Amino acid sequence: MIPLGYQGSYGIVSACIRKKRASPRPVTARPPAPRVVTRWILSRPKKLTELEQLRLKAVLAECPELDALAGHVRSFARMLTERQDERLPQWLDAVRQDDLPSLHSFAAGIDRDRDAVIAGLTLPWSSGVVEGHVNRIKMLKRQMFGRAGFDLLRKPVLLYA
Repeated sequence: MIPLGYQGSYGIVSACIRKKRASPRPVTARPPAPRVVTRWILSRPKKLTELEQLRLKAVLAECPELDALAGHVRSFARMLTERQDERLPQWLDAVRQDDLPSLHSFAAGIDRDRDAVIAGLTLPWSSGVVEGHVNRIKMLKRQMFGRAGFDLLRKPVLLYA
């Protein structure tokens, strides 16, 4: 019968572990979280600090797909803020040429309701305030789900209206 197990001493194991702990580890910068990169892409470039701009450039240099996505997002944002509905067809064509499936589905949604998108880009009216109230009412409804009937739900809706 062959004896199993380690036959050496505790000191040898301890010295080996001490040696490994003492050896320096390569220092690498942690990559930014996806949420942080998303905020950098969606923010106006002028509002980012110099460090954030440098880190965003480094991230975009590492990933060509993300660089293309950031370019399309910034172009779309510019089109929205400057209300340039005439640039929409060129933007949609540029998006379709890149291999970005998530943007392809976004472009398809814009195509399905192109008239509404063009109206949103050209008309001065906005339904943002109404959408905010609808969102608030839905939140109140979710908070009170199953607690009481319409009368209890009606009170906070009318109170904050």
